[in-house]
Amino acid sequence: MYEQVSANFNKFISVLFPGAEGEIRLQPGKDLLETGIELSVRKPGKRVQKLQLLSGGEKALVSIALLFALLEIKPSPFYLLDEIDAPLDDFSAERLRNLLETGSSKTQFIVITHNKVIMECAKMMHGITMVDGVSCVVPVELETAVS
Repeated sequence: MYEQVSANFNKFISVLFPGAEGEIRLQPGKDLLETGIELSVRKPGKRVQKLQLLSGGEKALVSIALLFALLEIKPSPFYLLDEIDAPLDDFSAERLRNLLETGSSKTQFIVITHNKVIMECAKMMHGITMVDGVSCVVPVELETAVS
């Protein structure tokens, strides 16, 4: 299973960072059941970088790659992602959007976000508004609203 997750992680790193390679390594010298993992990324033309040396947006993309690598091993009918895109710029959010659109053929993603790029790929959006001091949920089916 570790080998599958590692291969999937590398696949998603190359999607989120075009031309890059990702690797998951178990920390050496510890009990296998209690050991940690080390994530590293090598972008094209650069040396290997550990997670600690990446920017906030890059760390988020690496985390997303690990999440999607795990999701491919043990799929579920739906996933709840709470502001997973918060540190991403529009360019990186577009790459996440592509992953969500591709993955939505196999599963359902419920995404809590403020990012307009991510909202654009939604089929159904639920907004929260306040009327007379009471919060109300406003569902909008986008295909119906647009046509």
